[in-house]
Amino acid sequence: MMSAEPEIAPVEIVGKTAFGRMFFAVLVLLAMLIGVLAGLYLVYSTNLPQVEDLETYRPSSITEVYDAHGRVIGSFALQRRVVVGYGDFPPVLREALISIEDKDFYSHWGINVWRIVGAAYRDIRSGDKAQGASTLTMQLAKNLFLSPDRSFHRKMQEAVLAIQIERHFTKAQIFTLYANQIYLGHGVYGFEAASEYYFSKPAKQLTLDEAALLAALPRSPTYYSPINHPEHALKRRNLVINSMLEDGKITNKQASAARAKPLGLNLAHDPNTLAPYYVEEIRRYLENKYGSDRVHEAGLRVYTGLDAELQQAARQAVLDGLAAYERRHGWQGNLPNVLAQKIKLGDYVDPDWGDEPEINGYVHALVTNVARGAAEIKFGAYSAALSQADAAWTQRKLADILKPGDIVYVKIIALGLNGKVDVSLEQDSGVQGALVAIDNATGEILAMVGGRDFNVSKFNRATQALRQVGSSFKPYVYTAAIDRGARPEDTILDAPITFQTPSGPYTPHNYEEKFEGAVTLRRALAQSLNIPALKLADSLGINTVIDYAHRFGITSPIPPYLPVALGAVEVTPLEQTSAYSIFPDDGVHLEPRYLLKVTDYEGRVLEEDYPEIRDVISERTARIMTSMLQDVVQHGTAIAAASLKLPLAGKTGTTNDFTDAWFVGFSPRITCGVWVGYDQKKTLGARETGAHAALPIWMDFMKKAVSGKDPGTFQPPPGLPENPAAQKPDTPDNAPAEEEAR
Repeated sequence: MMSAEPEIAPVEIVGKTAFGRMFFAVLVLLAMLIGVLAGLYLVYSTNLPQVEDLETYRPSSITEVYDAHGRVIGSFALQRRVVVGYGDFPPVLREALISIEDKDFYSHWGINVWRIVGAAYRDIRSGDKAQGASTLTMQLAKNLFLSPDRSFHRKMQEAVLAIQIERHFTKAQIFTLYANQIYLGHGVYGFEAASEYYFSKPAKQLTLDEAALLAALPRSPTYYSPINHPEHALKRRNLVINSMLEDGKITNKQASAARAKPLGLNLAHDPNTLAPYYVEEIRRYLENKYGSDRVHEAGLRVYTGLDAELQQAARQAVLDGLAAYERRHGWQGNLPNVLAQKIKLGDYVDPDWGDEPEINGYVHALVTNVARGAAEIKFGAYSAALSQADAAWTQRKLADILKPGDIVYVKIIALGLNGKVDVSLEQDSGVQGALVAIDNATGEILAMVGGRDFNVSKFNRATQALRQVGSSFKPYVYTAAIDRGARPEDTILDAPITFQTPSGPYTPHNYEEKFEGAVTLRRALAQSLNIPALKLADSLGINTVIDYAHRFGITSPIPPYLPVALGAVEVTPLEQTSAYSIFPDDGVHLEPRYLLKVTDYEGRVLEEDYPEIRDVISERTARIMTSMLQDVVQHGTAIAAASLKLPLAGKTGTTNDFTDAWFVGFSPRITCGVWVGYDQKKTLGARETGAHAALPIWMDFMKKAVSGKDPGTFQPPPGLPENPAAQKPDTPDNAPAEEEAR
């Protein structure tokens, strides 16, 4: 019997055939998908930037200006950013950001396919534009290279760039680039700058709740702003904390404690508000030399000689001195009113309100309501109440001098809770002041105040205002005489006289219309007598006096007329102060300096400034003039400064009609000049002399400038006994009146 061949089951053959066909179909589909993806890659990678350039990329960062002790006093930036390394971002911040923005950051290859597919599906269903599903790497690609639009084309380019970035850089490098680049609201870029802005400390010191708040901002810095929308920010911060808890980054106890904390903002003060006129001078110089782009984007480091503590003292002295002047002259009224300008109370914003208020600071405020014996005011987010007692100095009823919509000037006495402040009513009639302080040993500008309020007027009266100097010019006359052989104890006749000049007879007079007869040169200068100064200038020749003034650094053109000896010369406060520093510097002039050094972001020195030194007068002449100017303080028109019981010297200055008031003086270590006046040639008022308007400001500053420091000593002139006036000030009983000659 023949055995039969086994039959092959048809279903098995069919199964294998079907499997083969299916496998083939999958291969075809896979090949097509790969082809499509390759095509899309080619299409969307065309003309894309090269991510390799990121190896040398450094984002725009802040140029910072430092004072003599390394404190930031100013900054320039298009984007306020402080670039730091990966290790400067604490683990709590990295974990908070990854938990809320990109949980798979350390494992994905630049994109999260399933999130992208899901987001695309939702967008197709809704007909909206592509959004969401971005990884940190994709966000970095968008911020660095792409436009902010939400088109599908941009989204594909974002994904392509993210893949390329992941191929070329480590996760730590990518995180660092992202954390330095991202915008976090209020002009701040990067987490280091954000930490300094919102909490006034470096990112390394962030607590859990603070790190969570910063991690909440990339989603929408405007909507989640802790300043403008604290309720939104709090909810988003707590969402970040909950996300960290779900990811096992923190414990329940830590999460509960962090959620219970308030936002706890500690906003950094704008450093530019301390010395705005000085910083503006720095900006102009830097932009002229390095260009605006480099100054605002390259992160330069600018080192100056300014002293932040002395600057604060200078600013306070000027503001308090102007407030005292205003009160002396009573309430002037004429307040601007926003309602009269068709501006609603709720819509008005004053230039002053951008600065954080500080105790003893001054600010313009808006009157919102006036009732019997009380007025309500506001400035920015702060409010205060004025009582009748605050207006007592005006000798007027509060309701008679204020009305809703008025802009008033107030001094901040105390900062309370919930934006409530205590203030005193002041006045801003438009009077201005300027102060410059210079280190005698180096020429460095230690402090500079260019006006009452930089927000209202950028004009720097310390460096740009040419004003007549009055009797503060007389030391140049006496210097010329001493340098040519005269002695302090030589006598000159103070009596009526008429000079014959090319323009006709000139009959001058002294300030008090009195004459002292024969006086020594020392006393004539101390009492600022006009006739002796004119006689000296006439005997020397006015061109000789002018030559000495120019040698002292006065650059303004000076007409060769005899009244020039009394100060009919326009000079800036900086120029006059720098000239006076020659006396305590033994006849040597050091050009005033703003900058000490400028470096680039990596610390390479771009420029380094050294003092320009030149001899002006002999050591003997300088020391004799110093001793004579000490007499101005101890016995003369500036005798009020003798109360400081310090080695001081200087000279008052007052112009005709009391339009300009000056005091320029020095200690062995610091020279300081103060000017008070209106921007227009307008009188300050009767008897508002240099001794009355400018000297108190100078004294207030110098008292703080030398407090707790060795004031130094003046060296006696060679061949002459030490000036006894420097040892024992006059008592109030035998002190002459505080008067000033023109």
